[in-house]
Amino acid sequence: MTVALFSGSRRRTAVALGAVSAGLLVLSACDKPTPVATLTVGTESVHSEAACYNDGDAIKESQVQECLNKKAEKSLTVAPDDRIRFGVDPEIADNGWTIFLGGEQAEAEPYKKTYRTIPASAFFSGQPGETVNNAQVTIVENTGKKLTGIWHFQLKKES
Repeated sequence: MTVALFSGSRRRTAVALGAVSAGLLVLSACDKPTPVATLTVGTESVHSEAACYNDGDAIKESQVQECLNKKAEKSLTVAPDDRIRFGVDPEIADNGWTIFLGGEQAEAEPYKKTYRTIPASAFFSGQPGETVNNAQVTIVENTGKKLTGIWHFQLKKES
């Protein structure tokens, strides 16, 4: 005579616990995603994880310039009269963030809110007589003294 080790309901419970344990093991091997920055114009949005991020700690000084010079992978086409909405995760806003244009800081003080709007024309003004059709916009999380995250976007002027 054979005896079942587990009844039907106990067997299902054991299988479910095994599946949950295996899922947690797989998830623990994944990297934690970086905070996200978003640009929106009208109904179109692009989201990006950080190009450089050190889990909230300062990015090494030796890596900062290399990170600022990376090319944007996400782009958005805008008309000069559009308004660009910038949005960042709350943890970015807690530290503060500034906008860089072409790898150069465009603002003096970090901004501490999660959302702001800037006219697109501000990103396409060059020297008098010069036409600018593309602009790399970089959001830099910083505390005023150290850079902790960098997000890149490419703005393309609508023709």
